[in-house]
Amino acid sequence: MDPKQILVVLAHPDDEGIIGGTLMEHAQQGAKITYICLTLGEMGRNMGKPPFATRVSLPMIRRQELKEACQLIGIQDVREFGLHDKMVEFEDQEAVADRVREVIEEVKPDLIYTFYPGHGVHPDHDACGAITIRAVAKLPADKRPVTRCIAMTPGSYAVLGQPDFVNDVSDIVDLKIQAIGAHKTQFQLMLGNYSQETKDRHRHERLWVYRF
Repeated sequence: MDPKQILVVLAHPDDEGIIGGTLMEHAQQGAKITYICLTLGEMGRNMGKPPFATRVSLPMIRRQELKEACQLIGIQDVREFGLHDKMVEFEDQEAVADRVREVIEEVKPDLIYTFYPGHGVHPDHDACGAITIRAVAKLPADKRPVTRCIAMTPGSYAVLGQPDFVNDVSDIVDLKIQAIGAHKTQFQLMLGNYSQETKDRHRHERLWVYRF
């Protein structure tokens, strides 16, 4: 598969880092990537270490961090939906799905990335995945883009089986970690002097195709 238009729908700034290597490869192959980021992560607990953000300044800082990370990855088009962090599950799911569907109809993606509903660990992740699946399901069956999902729960293999794609991004893992590290409020201490173990943990990206 050689997609030309890709849509990524995730909940928070820094979520894109989970599949950062895969997205970099798509960008290097000439694909245009549109990224819907549902929130600005303004309720994040980390303020940098040592702290340099405040509860008031955090959303603006995280927006800039997102911009820097996306530039490193090669994401050209970022859409901020402005939903409240940690409250995505309480939004009008139908209304948000309609907004996602409008973007789908605009950019006409060959491929979509999101979280697998029920396997995102964080409630915002699960709600994001459910909203995206709802949006894609609104399309005629023959018009639905392939939808690859991130699953992070410990029991995901038992429920979903083996992932459909295991992408080894060893060749670009350093750049991937650099993109993750652009989110300095969240990962400055964790990735400041990353170890071989850190690199090994980020080498493989696992994705499941959602079957409607």
